[in-house]
Amino acid sequence: MKLGVEVFLHRPPDCVRGRRIGLITNPTGVDSSLADIVGAFRAHTGFTLSALYGPEHGIRGHAQAGETVPFQLDPHHGIPVHSLYGQSHPAPADLFKDIYAHMRDYDTQAVGKGIEPAMLDGIEALVFDLQDVGTRVYTYVATMAYAMQAAADRGIPFVVLDRPNPITGDIMEGPILEFPAYSSYIGLYPVPLRHGMTAGELARMFNREFLARPVELVVVPLEGWRRAYWQDETPWPWVLPSPNLPTLAATTVYPGQVLLEGTNLSEGRGTTKPFEFFGAPWIDGYVLAQALRAQSLPGATFREVGFTPTFSKFTRELCGGCQLHVTDRSRFRPVAGVLTLLQTVRALYPGRLTLYPHYFDRVMGTSSVREASERGEPTAKIAAGFEAGLAQFARRREPYLLYA
Repeated sequence: MKLGVEVFLHRPPDCVRGRRIGLITNPTGVDSSLADIVGAFRAHTGFTLSALYGPEHGIRGHAQAGETVPFQLDPHHGIPVHSLYGQSHPAPADLFKDIYAHMRDYDTQAVGKGIEPAMLDGIEALVFDLQDVGTRVYTYVATMAYAMQAAADRGIPFVVLDRPNPITGDIMEGPILEFPAYSSYIGLYPVPLRHGMTAGELARMFNREFLARPVELVVVPLEGWRRAYWQDETPWPWVLPSPNLPTLAATTVYPGQVLLEGTNLSEGRGTTKPFEFFGAPWIDGYVLAQALRAQSLPGATFREVGFTPTFSKFTRELCGGCQLHVTDRSRFRPVAGVLTLLQTVRALYPGRLTLYPHYFDRVMGTSSVREASERGEPTAKIAAGFEAGLAQFARRREPYLLYA
């Protein structure tokens, strides 16, 4: 089995040979032995690595969500490192008085997220190598789409070095984003919340169906990967793609638990178990765990926890809540799970739960789910409403799939 980057370095496509290239990457840009690919690109004789581009969280993966990342020079290689998260449109300083409110606002905007024309001076091809996490909300897919459009506008090729979908390419879940009404940086195009595709497959779809001007696209596929594989069923070690997805367990629950970002519940940021922990200062974790366990959610169970976030919501406040434990990931459906969670909290604590429509609806890709949840409709009925859209999307994505 080989990663796209390993195939690329062994046999660079003709469109990069002898050219000055820019590389969009972060700490997930490693090979199977965990060697940093930037050094391998710099040493390669078939092309010249002239610039780096970092997504949200930065080229080194150090920045928290919502934190502006500035331009820098790479300290080891001396080449420019352009930020695709705030370099050309830094956040106003006063918004950082409430970083979480800023994140909800800034992450829905396109400003400061794309490649400006000057960032491509001297660049003859762009290469993208980031580990996506299989959830529409994750911003690396939008970064890829914006970069593809910038490359198309400049008339240079765009190469995607494919990596696996860590939560499989088999399972899709959640609503299809209503386009363009709910299009934003945290969800550009009409795909499901859990899309079951790789970055390379998404790039093929975006290029054919959504970009204003198609780019000269080359996808370098994985070798030996199957759609049913989870990340830990491959030989490739897990490298956290961002500060709050440190493990595959967190990434497994993320397609549902990320919706808590649009609520007044903590999703566990500022703890050692982001997205697995959730709660609030006004919740009794024992009572909530008992109520959630009584729901018999397929493939999951809940355990009472207390936690005190070191940043984000409820900083330095003791929260009651639960840890979500996945017991059978093949049966667990995180979107249905978080809807059950929200309905249970609402029933136990009337008037205390808040869903922020501007952000929650953009994460979900529609307002209809929030509205149904607030009406008290059963989770099973809401989830059943996703099925027709998912079946249609399964047919739509078929021409772009690369793996058995």
